[in-house]
Amino acid sequence: MAEGRKWRGNTGGGTFGQHALIFFFRWCHLRLGYAIIIVVVPFYMLFSRKGYVAIYRFFRKQFSYTVWKSFFKTYQNHFLFGQVIIDRFALFAGKKNAFEVEIVGNEHFERLSSGEKGFIIAGSHVGNFEIGGYFLHSTKKKINALIYAGETETMQLNRSKILNNHNINLIPVMSDLSHLFAINSALQKGEIVSMPCDRLHGSTKSVECNFLRGKADFPVGAFALSAHFDMEILAIFVIKMSAKKYKIFVQPCGNVLDTTSNKKENIKNSVISYVNELENMVKKYPLQWFNYYDFWK
Repeated sequence: MAEGRKWRGNTGGGTFGQHALIFFFRWCHLRLGYAIIIVVVPFYMLFSRKGYVAIYRFFRKQFSYTVWKSFFKTYQNHFLFGQVIIDRFALFAGKKNAFEVEIVGNEHFERLSSGEKGFIIAGSHVGNFEIGGYFLHSTKKKINALIYAGETETMQLNRSKILNNHNINLIPVMSDLSHLFAINSALQKGEIVSMPCDRLHGSTKSVECNFLRGKADFPVGAFALSAHFDMEILAIFVIKMSAKKYKIFVQPCGNVLDTTSNKKENIKNSVISYVNELENMVKKYPLQWFNYYDFWK
């Protein structure tokens, strides 16, 4: 895989800016923040050209939109992403009641949470996956969420403060690979492990898949763990439906092992199963595709 297709990045704004956002939303309405980013987005697109071009190409190539429609959709995408970020900081500021959440397929989550075995949650950068941890949690099993370790101290502390109250433990991805031991330990204890499955961050093992009229590499880590521990995988997508409403989709995927196939083939089929679910979701909500880098080969 080309080096340029690996994701690198963190939440922008720096420590001061992020503290300011939390303070702002303790006293101000969400809609004021949304109004501000209407003006901010054009400047962000101008000075963050790489991300802008990646999303523009996404609409042009994957959906065959015209030049002007692709440009307009790119603006809408950036505006929605700004809302998603604002929603996170509003939660950090204690405004959980500002949102209404509907869960589709919660019975799958409850079934596995009540079982003896652990299981794996396959996340993505479609919608606002992180916010799902504030509304979809288990009282019976601890959720161990794999996160990027390069975020600011402000982001990490506020995430931990809220998520720990929901029985969620954060596992940062480390260069010494210590996160792999934490993941294995959690699964051996019958806990839940959540990890993004649409980005090759620090991962060298991948499967090439047909995805939205192109070919892209997807990491095999979660699916290899599923095969090794004989555990199920749930794909979870958290989609912003309106200013105040989110819908969480819970869908089993990649957990039917074919005894006539070898382990490598089973893992590949599991990845493809997840990618099919991801593709269906992106087709329904293309404006909430938030991978701001050269994703396709």
